[in-house]
Amino acid sequence: MTTTIHTPTDTQLAPSRAGAIGALVAAATFVFGIVLFVTTLSDYTEGDPTPVESVEFLVGHQTTLFAWYLVIFLIFGVAIIPLARTLRRRLADVSPQLADIGAVLAYIWSGLMFATGMIHNVGITAVADLEETDPTAAQALWSSIDTVTEGLGGGNELVGGLWILLVSVAAWRTRRLPTGLNILGGISAVAALITLVPGLSDVGMIFGLGSIAWFAWTGIVLLRSSETAAPAADLAR
Repeated sequence: MTTTIHTPTDTQLAPSRAGAIGALVAAATFVFGIVLFVTTLSDYTEGDPTPVESVEFLVGHQTTLFAWYLVIFLIFGVAIIPLARTLRRRLADVSPQLADIGAVLAYIWSGLMFATGMIHNVGITAVADLEETDPTAAQALWSSIDTVTEGLGGGNELVGGLWILLVSVAAWRTRRLPTGLNILGGISAVAALITLVPGLSDVGMIFGLGSIAWFAWTGIVLLRSSETAAPAADLAR
């Protein structure tokens, strides 16, 4: 079976700069989130804190948690939109179904990130205010918020993993991205899907670390593509 190698046109490479910036920002949000996760927030994220401990930590670290959720959910959600558009455009002419489905999953992932981040940050204020008058109710409220946000995107990486998997498969077939990048994307995506198995959510750390490399590498590839396309576009004028 022969694999046809398709060379992207200048039109397909034109929006690469926006996608590259989105990819690099996404990688940066992952780095920020993991660094805070293992340092400042380690007392909260390690082990299985009780509702009392969770609320106490939340009240004492409102600003840090607000910044954490803002970056890892809201800014990340914004960043993947131009990246998804760029990748879809790059792959759509030779693998339209995978490109379209992948883009839809990316937009869904972005929406889930917005919802998770906004619920968390509104919830922090509500729980902190309630804790002053009714600590038991504050604990119950935070437990509910935590359950909802874990289901939306904090507890598994299904949607993001599927998107990266489809992009990697489509790019492998079309040779529109480096082979090593596609392999990395596939490994990261499999790790994401494993988080669906009860008791294996810690595998999500592999997805997180793999995603940092995947987003950063993708950003560099797209940035170089846009720099290559720009002189060609200028000559065509």
